[in-house]
Amino acid sequence: MMRLPLFEFRAPRTLQEAARILDGEGTTVMPLAGGTDLLPNMKRRQQVPRTLMSLRYIEDLNHVQWDHSARRLGACVTLAGIAGDARFQNGLTALRQAASLVATPHIRNMATLGGNLCLDTRCNYYDQNYEWRKAINFCLKKDGDTCWVAPGSPKCMAVSSTDAAPALIALGARVRLVSRSGEREVLLSDLYNNDGLYYTKRKPNEILAEVLLDPLDGWKSAYWKLRRRGSFDFPVLSVAAAARISGSGGVEEARIVIGSAASLPLIAAEAAKSLVGRPLNADSIREAAVLAARIAKPLDNTDFDMSWRKKVTGEFVTCALLELRGDDVRSKRESFMRTGFH
Repeated sequence: MMRLPLFEFRAPRTLQEAARILDGEGTTVMPLAGGTDLLPNMKRRQQVPRTLMSLRYIEDLNHVQWDHSARRLGACVTLAGIAGDARFQNGLTALRQAASLVATPHIRNMATLGGNLCLDTRCNYYDQNYEWRKAINFCLKKDGDTCWVAPGSPKCMAVSSTDAAPALIALGARVRLVSRSGEREVLLSDLYNNDGLYYTKRKPNEILAEVLLDPLDGWKSAYWKLRRRGSFDFPVLSVAAAARISGSGGVEEARIVIGSAASLPLIAAEAAKSLVGRPLNADSIREAAVLAARIAKPLDNTDFDMSWRKKVTGEFVTCALLELRGDDVRSKRESFMRTGFH
């Protein structure tokens, strides 16, 4: 049985108090939201903070504010709460789908939006217990000096495995980061680095407090996820697509994001641009799928053959765009959810 290491515990009641704790204790303290990723990592000694700071009791982090001008989602809103909220539809469908496909119902009841956005990167050589990692002399991400995915690489190749980030990036989301010295607002797409070790630009003394979304009138969105089993598993390839479609059926604006193919979500800008001014017909969808698959270059760091994961990128872009067009893709989606993709 793997046990948690010893740690001290803090439970601030306000965001300001939490910011003071982070500022005072530095890198020895880690924020704890649902704990569905952090606690297993601690058992495997991948992360060993001296102090855990619970965010559960901070009321400001548990709200959903919904009005005509903006949507504000607190970082501690649970994924189950998002998945079960009927307001997340049309333009926001991708976020609801992404939340509903994370792990199991029990985990979604605990897992939070902010936690999923800050999810640790994953790798076959990293996501093992301490003894296994010690047997290979560890890896670059933790305790070692070699990335076993690409031994000649100067940086870690662990892969981004967040479901929420690709969906929210496709929706143009921003995040509010709070520290004792102030706060800043950044595009979610600018939060991530293409480095499995230093995978976010969130500073150690900052708390991801809130996700902000502009109104998405006229938009539609969809999220598709590849995993070994039809439930529970992390994504090993995902696609989020969003488009604003005119009354005549032409695409006025579009975004396509590829997840779990690199250490950060990849924005398929050329693929999205190719759709603008055109209807979602067979030709435009085929072209966008080819262009999106071109930027996906998976490595041998997760489940499934990496060349096959690249091929699925184009197939998932096609499925997502067909869904935006209004095609009935429920049977295909349900087959993925039931049996995975083999």
